Amino acid sequence: MKELIIGLTGNIATGKSTISNMIQEKYLIPVIDADIVSREVVEPGEQALEKIAVTFGEEILLEDGTLNRKLLGSIIFQDQSKREQLNAIVHPAVRKRMISKKEELLQQGYQSIVMDIPLLFENNLTYLVEKTIVVYTTEDVQLQRLIERNDLTVKEARNRMNSQMNIEEKRELADAVIDNSGSIEESEIQLINILKEWELID
Repeated sequence: MKELIIGLTGNIATGKSTISNMIQEKYLIPVIDADIVSREVVEPGEQALEKIAVTFGEEILLEDGTLNRKLLGSIIFQDQSKREQLNAIVHPAVRKRMISKKEELLQQGYQSIVMDIPLLFENNLTYLVEKTIVVYTTEDVQLQRLIERNDLTVKEARNRMNSQMNIEEKRELADAVIDNSGSIEESEIQLINILKEWELID
């Protein structure tokens, strides 16, 4: 098996986590998930959470000292500068932790590792990985899934979609693309072909 660090990305509601789970559970390649890490770095006692409370005010914390995600979400989705302030706190902490998790896995003897990073291209993080896979669906499928999954209005769903780089642009930048508009089986066939081509499975 080849040693390879892969960046997995996609946009909201393109079904990236379906592919991520498949890679981990069926093909036993460990996945470091930026979303999970970004929750870890804002837990009570973490430096990033303290910085968020200083920047956005103590009311951003719930009574038990944890982050009020709903309130924070409502602030940053409407205000680009606030979103940038938050990202400036959280992203460096996430990167640092992801790199240390990668080092741990390499020391444990894993050769291939997937880094699941939603904002891989937006935040110019491709230097962390050697190859990139984009999980893709058409914007119509994406919009429909997002409305159904998160119980959003069309406007709310579009706002969330527009806060990310256009999926067509990501598709152009990727080393490989999985079109996840169809069935899970169809997506898995595409994944298998990529893993074989990159000599990660026989």
